[in-house]
This record gives sequence, structure tokens and C-alpha cells, in this order.
Amino acid sequence: MIWSIRKKLIIFLLLATVIPFTISNILTYHYTKESVRERFITTNADVMKNGSNDLTNYLTDIAQTSSRLYGYHPFIKVLQEGVISDIGNNQQEINRTLLYLYNMKPEIEQIHLYIQKGHDSFTIYNAKVSSRGKYEEVYKHPYYSRLKEGTSYFNIEPTHPIYSYNHLSTISEKNHENVLSFHELINEIPTDRVLGFLSIDVNLSHLSSISNRLFEQSSQDFYLMNDDGTIVYSSDPAQMGEKNKAGWFQQVKRAKSGTHSMDWKDKDFSGVMMYNHLSGKFKDWYVVKQVPYESLYADARKTALINILIGMISLVFVILATMLVSIKFTSPIKVLIKNMKRVEQGKFEVDFKSLGNDEFGTLGKHFTSMVETINDLIEREYKLEIENKSTQLRVLQSQVNPHFLYNTLQSIGTLALRHKVISIYTLLTSLSNIMRYSMNMREDTVLLSQEVQHVKSYLQLQKQRFDKRFEYDLLIDDEALGVRMPKMILQPLVENSFKHGLEQTTKPMKIEVKAYLYSEKRIRIVIQDTGKGMTQKEQNELQKALQMEAKAGQQIGLKNTYDRLKLYYGDEAVMEVKGEPNEGFIVLIDIPLKIDKEVNSV
Repeated sequence: MIWSIRKKLIIFLLLATVIPFTISNILTYHYTKESVRERFITTNADVMKNGSNDLTNYLTDIAQTSSRLYGYHPFIKVLQEGVISDIGNNQQEINRTLLYLYNMKPEIEQIHLYIQKGHDSFTIYNAKVSSRGKYEEVYKHPYYSRLKEGTSYFNIEPTHPIYSYNHLSTISEKNHENVLSFHELINEIPTDRVLGFLSIDVNLSHLSSISNRLFEQSSQDFYLMNDDGTIVYSSDPAQMGEKNKAGWFQQVKRAKSGTHSMDWKDKDFSGVMMYNHLSGKFKDWYVVKQVPYESLYADARKTALINILIGMISLVFVILATMLVSIKFTSPIKVLIKNMKRVEQGKFEVDFKSLGNDEFGTLGKHFTSMVETINDLIEREYKLEIENKSTQLRVLQSQVNPHFLYNTLQSIGTLALRHKVISIYTLLTSLSNIMRYSMNMREDTVLLSQEVQHVKSYLQLQKQRFDKRFEYDLLIDDEALGVRMPKMILQPLVENSFKHGLEQTTKPMKIEVKAYLYSEKRIRIVIQDTGKGMTQKEQNELQKALQMEAKAGQQIGLKNTYDRLKLYYGDEAVMEVKGEPNEGFIVLIDIPLKIDKEVNSV
């Protein structure tokens, strides 16, 4: 016997009305409690994960402050040679560096710098750099001693009232607010000799801002703890800086990385806990959020009471509405089944306009859309096949013509060589090299040596055109020739010198193309001419135009080159233009030695 969905629905609704009402509400209450718990865990899993990542990124950013200084050679030189070697200049260098670090983040309260050479010590507090002080007993500071004896390059002193390093800062009693101290070791590279220590005290404002997003202050508790259980930040300020001796902390420590939850009951707390590890250098730190059962299930109890009231009122109407609802409910299904059979027979049309404004109406709209899409796809497939054939033909034609021209140039060059007209042969060779280079679509990055050869061919042709009015030099370091870079970067810039330089004046002009490595990771390319140059206003407008969207017309070669460099290197690419009236024009390109981005050639 086949039971239709209409019959099943009627029986189900009738049975639902006779289920004991009391049992229904008891089950609903327990189910709601469990749902609330699971929803709380599911919702807060991402919150805790994102919050842990934000805390990790923030703490890591401050912990890596000293690493930014390694690239600043004047400051490192002061640490290596000591302040006393050139006390005037070195004092200014230290002041600049400390002020720069101090102003990096508004929550930085104090920075202390200790220099091993000479045992000199400086602090900056309230934006004022202290005078130089001797710190002979620096290793009596427990965290400096740990850094010297340990393997880590940084230590974090848990939350504590701010204090003066080496008695260099004047801190009033009312300003003894809680801070988190980051103590970092500065080594000489590559000898690993200790150059000094850097301590950064940050107030808890930003840490509080991140943490407060992870819990409800009115009904939940929150803890940020380090590896030994010291509370770095808490919803209860009185606990910050104290060791967590609660029994649940040991279970949290044993957990693997990721977001976890557990139920906990003791005399101090009864409820659900969410906890997570931080990551990276702070993988042994923990964030914990506690929610008492009383707060967690408050909504569940309210829901149960509302369900009882609504259930009693609804019970009267359920039986009367069962028959009507079942018939009304299943009517759209029958219409859909009828139209599905039409589609099975190959008739891609529907015979209804709408099935209503509910989910069945949405289902009907999607079914209609699906049928229309299938019909359109069948027609489009034929059109696409025709279009593909046409496209393949156009591509073939676009390849035939350039190759024909290239082969013709080779034939003319051979003829010139037979008649011993070497100059014509040389020019044709340069032109054919340019065409071959431009026609090669298989790679969008080339070696610098290939770019230079391409520019050389272009300059040889221009030399024939302008003769004595034009000279050029290619000053390329050998070690730079093997650097890979985007294709067609140099030639548009050289062409720009002819367009806006030599062609705009009757005076002779010289072009120089230089390329050299100026660091272990970057290469610098300079294209310089002795043309008419430009005013400061024109230079500013051109530099501004490079940052804006491209427009047809002026500097399209410069703009295209700049945009392509940004496409390949992102913010690592630097392109500057310089010039003075009647003193020539300079384009400077500064890019990394390696291309990290993958760009599909068009």
C-alpha cells in the first residue's frame, strides 16, 4: 500500500495533538537547554579562535619590536661601539630611536634600553627620554638574567604596577597603573654577541579592548594566562598578576591546541568553560571564558514557560486546522510533481506562475529558473561551439601575420648581407630581435639580461634614426644580469625619453641605463636622459598620476609600467621620477630580487 505524503501528514498532525502535553514540555525544556549549550559552544568557538588570533598577533607584534631595529644600521652601530664613542651624535640617535618606538603604539607607557658596551641605560616615559645612566648591576633584574642564560630572545613579565628602570624615570604614586612588560634581547648578527636589552611596558587598554570582545562582562568571567598560570588579564582586575590555583587550570593545560569546552562544578564555579591556546611564540598561553549555568540556561527556562502557555492555547486549534493545513500544505507538491514529469518528457516549460510566498513558492521559482536555465544552456552550447571555432581562426590569423613579417625581415637581412650592406643587416637584425621578443607570449617574466638586449636593439635603431643627436650607455652590473623580472619594463621607459626628451628639442641627448644590486634582496634600475627635464610642478603631477587610475593620453607608458610592477611586487615595488628644467629626466625603479606573486600573462 502506497501512502501519499498528504495521508502521512494528516496522521502525523493528529498524533502530535494527543502526545501528552506534560511530557512534551519536559522534553522541550531539556532539549532547549542542550541546544542553548551547543549553540553557545558553537557560536563562541569562532569568537574564541578569532580572539586568540588577535591576542597572538598583538602580543607577537610587540614582542618582535627589537627585530625592526636590526635593519636600522646607525642604531645598531651605536650598540656595537657604545655611546661614549661619539656621545653627541649617538645620544641623538638613541633619542630618535626611542621616540620612534614610543610613538608606534598609544598604549606604550615606558621603554627602557640597556647597552652592554659601556653599561649605559636610557628610558623614555611620558614622551621624555631620560639622561644616560650607568647600569652595572643589570643582571640583578630577573628577566634580563633569564634572557642572558636562556635560549629565548624575549620574555614577558606578567601584569604588574609600572616601575622605574635603573631609577631613570620619575613615576608618581598615582600613576602606578598596571602594565605588561616585554623584555627583549638584542644580539649582534651573526656573532650572537649580546648588544643590550630592550624593555617595553604597555598598559592594558588594547589588551582589554580585544579581551572584552570575547565575553559579556555582566554575566561571564574571562582569563588570559601565561604558561605558568599567572593571570595576565582578567574580568576581575584584582586577580591580574596572581597565580591561578583553580583545579580546572590543570585540565586546561593538558588540552591540545584548538578551542575546547568542558562542564565544571566545584564550590567556586558551576557552569560551562570555553578555552583555547594562543599560537606561535605564545602557544603555551591560554584564554578561558566561564559562563555559570544560571546565566546560560536563563533563556531556556523562559522559553519553557512560554512554550507551555502557547501550547495550551494552540492545542484547541491544532485539531481543527489539521485537515485544512494538510490539504493546503501538499497542494504545491502535487503541482511540482506534475511539472517534473513534463520535464522528464523533454518539455522544458512549466504550467504555473507561482506556488505562493513561502518555501514552496521559493522552490517553485528555483524549479522554473532551473528549467529555463537548462533550455538556455542547450541553445548556448551551439552558439559557444561556433564562437570557439571563430576565436581559434582569429588566433591563427594573429600568429600568421607577425611570423610572416619576421621571416620577411630575415630574408631582406640575408639579401643585405649578400650585397655587403652591413649597416642594413644590423638594423634588420635589431628589428627582428625586437619583434621576436615582443611576439614571445609563452613567458611573462624574463632575465634582466634579456630585457637589456631588447633595449639595446631598440637603441641601435634609434641611433640610426637620430645619428649624432643621440648617444647611449648601458651600465649593467654582471651580478644583476641573472635577476628575473617582468617582461617589457625597460623599453617603454627608454621610449619615454625619446618621446618627451629628444623629440621635443633640437639639442643632442644622451641616455644611460644602469642596473645594480644595492642590497642582498633588492635591485635598482635607473633610466636617465639629458633631455629638456621638467619643472617641480610637472614632476609632482606626474608622480601623483602614477598613483591614480590610468587615463588615455599622457605618461601611458610610465603608468602601465608602474601598474605592472605593482601587480608583480605589490607594495614592495618603488618607482620614482625626478627631473629639473633643462637638466634631464630620471626614472628610478627599486624592486625585490625575487618575484613572489604569480601573474598569468594575457
